[in-house]
Amino acid sequence: MNRQVSKTKVLVVDDSRTMRYLISQILAQDPDIEIVGQAADPYEAREAMKTLEPDVVTLDVEMPNMNGIEFLSKIMRLRPTPVIMISNLTARGTEATIKALEIGAFDCIAKPSSADREIFPDLAAKVKAAASARAQLMRPQRHVAAPTPRNFVYEPDGRIVAIGASTGGVEALIEVLSRFPDNCPPTIITQHMPATFTKSFAERLDRLCAAKVTEARDGAPLAKGHIYLAPGTVAHLEIALGKNLICRLSKADLVNGHRPSVDVMFKSVSAVVGAQAVGVILTGMGRDGAEGLASLRKAGANTIGQDRATSLVYGMPRVAFEMKAVERQLPLEKIGGEILRLTNRNEEGGVACRSRLP
Repeated sequence: MNRQVSKTKVLVVDDSRTMRYLISQILAQDPDIEIVGQAADPYEAREAMKTLEPDVVTLDVEMPNMNGIEFLSKIMRLRPTPVIMISNLTARGTEATIKALEIGAFDCIAKPSSADREIFPDLAAKVKAAASARAQLMRPQRHVAAPTPRNFVYEPDGRIVAIGASTGGVEALIEVLSRFPDNCPPTIITQHMPATFTKSFAERLDRLCAAKVTEARDGAPLAKGHIYLAPGTVAHLEIALGKNLICRLSKADLVNGHRPSVDVMFKSVSAVVGAQAVGVILTGMGRDGAEGLASLRKAGANTIGQDRATSLVYGMPRVAFEMKAVERQLPLEKIGGEILRLTNRNEEGGVACRSRLP
């Protein structure tokens, strides 16, 4: 007798009837997903959640009566449920989406433009992953940065840091980077995120961190105290050696289904600086970054992976760990301090600097 596997129950919330229909039709094509209801605003959604008990909610960012961010805050406080934000590609929409990811949304999807050939290609996979991560989302995710000892002195030793992340990466990166001092090692980051979202995310990180955070541009010199975020969808972020180390943006084909790809970034760092780097892989779906991190470790670089307990999605770090690409696996709240310890020229370094989170 075959054991019946329960379907993932989804509630679709959007003020546009067309968008509700489109999202529902796409998700309904997956045999493991069941659309249990639709709602035009948060008030309808609140009542639907009480009666339908969905496993996952797709939520529009901009809606009448109560915006998606306000409603998400209420969901996370009163009825923790995995939420995938559906955002317009506007400055207001992308900033709100970054805020949503900070306060507990599982992931974000950009609303399609009329020119898009493929509409919401990853939505079904993200919905099912969100349902699987339900227990993690129901746990408090905030971490408090360790206080700085009075004798803390940090001086970068000349190495660079490369960090890869995907689903859950917004909060994870804030946790790690908020511990960096203003003279942190040059740091490059590939975070899987739709185009235009990375600019808002870089600006948000820049406000929260002591270091200078920008979206990477081709030819930008790698400098201490600077953190460079790969532009979403546009290009892979690599490094190159000219007179000095610089950022290089490549519009090559997708790798592992991604551009930017964590694997591309890690392999570039391995080829150019080898052991003079620290590689870090954080929470995310899939396996992007595992092979690149393995090449970094083989080249003699220190490598760190986020552990299962603190990963929203233990996909990318799990594959890297199983490939023995991870030298040391740590809970999220210890990763920032470990990066500083490894890259501190001073013998007594290694304790995280004070957080600048508000």
